[in-house]
Amino acid sequence: MDSSLIVDSPERALLRQAVGQLVGGYGHAYFADCATRHVEPTELWKDLGAAGFLGVHLCAEYGGGGGTMTDLAVAIEETATQGCPLLMSVISPAICGTILDKHGSHEMKSHWLPGIADGSLKMAFAITEPDAGSNSHLVTTTAHPSGDGWRVSGTKYWTSAIDEADGVLVVARRPEPEPNGKHALSLFVVPTDAPGLSWTPIPSALSQPEHQFTVFFDDVAIGPEALIGVEGQGLRQVFAGLNPERITAACISNGIARYALNKAVRYACERQVWNTPIGAHQGVSHPLAECYIGTQVARLTTYRAAELYDLGLEAGEASNIAKFVSADSSLRTLDQAMQTHGGNGMSLEYGLADLWFVARMLKTAPVSREMVLNFVAQHSLKLPASY
Repeated sequence: MDSSLIVDSPERALLRQAVGQLVGGYGHAYFADCATRHVEPTELWKDLGAAGFLGVHLCAEYGGGGGTMTDLAVAIEETATQGCPLLMSVISPAICGTILDKHGSHEMKSHWLPGIADGSLKMAFAITEPDAGSNSHLVTTTAHPSGDGWRVSGTKYWTSAIDEADGVLVVARRPEPEPNGKHALSLFVVPTDAPGLSWTPIPSALSQPEHQFTVFFDDVAIGPEALIGVEGQGLRQVFAGLNPERITAACISNGIARYALNKAVRYACERQVWNTPIGAHQGVSHPLAECYIGTQVARLTTYRAAELYDLGLEAGEASNIAKFVSADSSLRTLDQAMQTHGGNGMSLEYGLADLWFVARMLKTAPVSREMVLNFVAQHSLKLPASY
């Protein structure tokens, strides 16, 4: 379902068409097969990289397309709209690629960005810890100075797809606190084959190609080249990836909504009861119309957030709101699409039910709706901080 509310530039219209054509050649059946078998969508990922879609927003000097966050948003949304919501596209190009592009050294960019852009390298992101949750100040993973490098020790939680990644971007703290009692954070890129780095899978209800892991850093030695930007300024540097994270997560939600709505509308037009298409009944058509409205509002908010980011303006409020409304709208739309299909909505054959937990997960991650509400209450409404 295209909307006149979303106005692409001629270049982005061509980008959207090209992504849709490429990913549509694989389709949801391909994604579902990879998700069921928990295997990487290697062929699709390789083709997306070769076409320049994964690194469309990264600096051209390091193998990217020299485009914008809005370009990446179009590519990720359209991929999900074709039934292939690739969470790794949020992690490797959007979060890690953007942070490296903004704060990495020339050597680090030269080593990682071309591969991230063309799909030949992947990077995982390790920030969440079992006892830290959304509070990065409680991170306990430490980077102890050792010679001209560091030794990293600690545990990370819900780290996605580290088993298929070549490196992992790690948020770690200094061993000693600052005068204010807080620990300064730093960002490091650790090769996934580094001695002392290991992980165990977390069983989950998610039906997706990527596994989730608890990751252990057991005195992992890294050199000076592993540091991103300036030591002790990791919290500031990680924010370079948080707005892109929220924007692109919203794009996956919006793509799932568009995919589900397309299927629901087609079914409502084709399915007849007593010689009447079920879509002719307001009990079916009105809920779908509401889903369409919610989807377009969410898309408008998401592209506005991307636009603000590309302009170098404050995008935190828009990015958080986009993630919030997109996740909620996506889940409502998927649920209504399943309802429109009746009992068939539960059948894996119809390609809806298997997306349920992916859509549901996006209400909680990469930032929970409660933390978005905290942000809006404190920063938008200027209410007293609750934490």
